Amino acid sequence: MTVTSREIVGQMLRAGRELDIETFVGLMAPDGYIEWPYRPSGAPARLRGRTEIHRHLTEAAKALIRFDEYRNVVMHETTDPEVIIVEYEAHGTVVPTGAPFHQTVIAVFRVQNGQILSYRDYINPLPLMEALASITGTTQAGS
Repeated sequence: MTVTSREIVGQMLRAGRELDIETFVGLMAPDGYIEWPYRPSGAPARLRGRTEIHRHLTEAAKALIRFDEYRNVVMHETTDPEVIIVEYEAHGTVVPTGAPFHQTVIAVFRVQNGQILSYRDYINPLPLMEALASITGTTQAGS
């Protein structure tokens, strides 16, 4: 049975939420990438390849945000069977402070041969900037 692009993306979202780094990285194509077009200062713009993605996720898993659930997940299939667009709300906790965290996400995935070639994560950077400010005591992005 062939796994659809939609099913691969569902597996990726689940692995990300559960911090299942091995599954997450295994779903990526060897030369696949994740990028964040809108991000706070200091966050990477793009991670390419399984090694770089694995390293980043391992470091991030110990850090700022723990995601507890994704709500209102809507997957849009496109006229290109490789492209899936996902909208969802990420709910979690700012680890150092225990404060609640909420972020709206739109992500665009390209799946080829059962692996994710590209994952463009259009997060709303404002909640992340607020979480960073609550920890560092800064009030401006990049401060």
